[in-house]
Formats: sequence, structure tokens, C-alpha cells
Amino acid sequence: MPDGDEKTFSYLGFGKGVCILPITKDHKIVCLKQYRHAIKKWQWELPAGTIEDVHSKPIQTAEKELEEETGYVAEHWLELGSFYPSAGSTAEEVFLFAAAGLSKTEQQLENSEQIELHELTMEEVKKLVIQGEFQHGAGLATILRYKFMTD
Repeated sequence: MPDGDEKTFSYLGFGKGVCILPITKDHKIVCLKQYRHAIKKWQWELPAGTIEDVHSKPIQTAEKELEEETGYVAEHWLELGSFYPSAGSTAEEVFLFAAAGLSKTEQQLENSEQIELHELTMEEVKKLVIQGEFQHGAGLATILRYKFMTD
């Protein structure tokens, strides 16, 4: 403890991750509708992933995840900082990015991924958030950070 007192705590040892807000040339947000086995439902999300190589920079993983999950590459990147999604039980840190100047390539999904791509206006994303349909924690943090930093 900060005061020198000793206590026993348990927490999960997750690695670090990234989350990306992809913005098309016509100002639409590339959102994913992804099937999540843990909750057995489709979830609205932003592209995200785990930093697998501890020596790589978060931006490198963000670039890789954006192309793999959406089939887009970005010309411009904005770093939005990082956050700890559940600091009471994990040490996971997620780095947040906005990506613009998108060019289409090809999705490279893993066998276990079921992803539908949707291009939505920010107003449509806002509606999904308000209605409780967009529940992706890292995605919510990325959208909020982007809005606060750019408005």
C-alpha cells in the first residue's frame, strides 16, 4: 500500500491492447458487429486487439488490427492516450487511436472471428450508445476521448 501497510490482492494479468476509431473520407465511423462467444451475442465494437509483441509500439498493433479486422489502412493517426478498463481487477492498459485517410485493402480475419463491417455516422453511433446497444468498453472510451479532444 502507498502508506507502507501490506495487504494481499488478487488481479488478472492481462496484457496491453489497442482500440481504433476509423473515420472514412466522408466522415463515417467504421464499426464492427462482432459475435462474442463469452456472452453469446453480437456486439457493436470498434476495431481492437492485444499487443502480442511486447517490443512493438502500440501504433504498430493498431495499424495491424485496423487492416486485419476492417480491411482498411490509414494515412493519418491521432494518439488519444490510454486507459485502464478495470484497474480494480486487472493491470490491462488499452491505447486509444483515431485513424483517418482510410484506403480499402482486404480483411484478414482469424478463423475464430465473425465480423460484419458497418459505416455509421457519428450521430448513428451516438444513438447506439444512448440506447445501450454499443457496449464495447474500449470503444466507448475511444469515442469519448476523441470527442473531448476534437470538439
